[in-house]
Amino acid sequence: MKITTKLSSIATAAAIISVMSACQNKNAASSTAGKTDKTAAVSESEKIVYVNSDSLLTKYQYFKDVQVKLQGKAKTAQQDMASKAQAYQREVAQYQSQANTLPADQRAATEERLGRKQQELQAYQQNAGAALQTEQAAENEKLYDKIADYLKTYAKKKGFKMVLSYSKANPTILFADESLNVTSEVIIGLNETYKK
Repeated sequence: MKITTKLSSIATAAAIISVMSACQNKNAASSTAGKTDKTAAVSESEKIVYVNSDSLLTKYQYFKDVQVKLQGKAKTAQQDMASKAQAYQREVAQYQSQANTLPADQRAATEERLGRKQQELQAYQQNAGAALQTEQAAENEKLYDKIADYLKTYAKKKGFKMVLSYSKANPTILFADESLNVTSEVIIGLNETYKK
């Protein structure tokens, strides 16, 4: 029956939302788990330094707070979607148990109503997922702006001409001497600024 096929697609989509939120948590935490920052004082004569963005994200309190907020919203959306899907499943099961005893016109009307409800549920799920993605993109932009603004001031104060970003997940820098790593100092400054 079409309704049970559609029902399984709703369940699949609800699972996708939960997997997306779990992957975000894992990506943010696992890339730097167990690592320590071994940054030395950078020489005043250096003009180019770098920040390990993996460490930065796991130790910047603003990022942690945003992650908690987004995870909470994703969990709420997932629970809401699961609740709506269960209610729909109950309606489908009730219809299936009574289908043989219903007249043809009532069966057709009920299937049409359930089909519309299923479409509404899919639209709701897509809208909820899109809203979460939009909010995450906006928060990522805020995060980038906060870090970039801080680094502009920091670099100017220290006399640096360029601050590069290193990430193991996206290694555009293949090698950098550890003496150019300013991650610890930047994390301290960012967290102090965030506390204010």
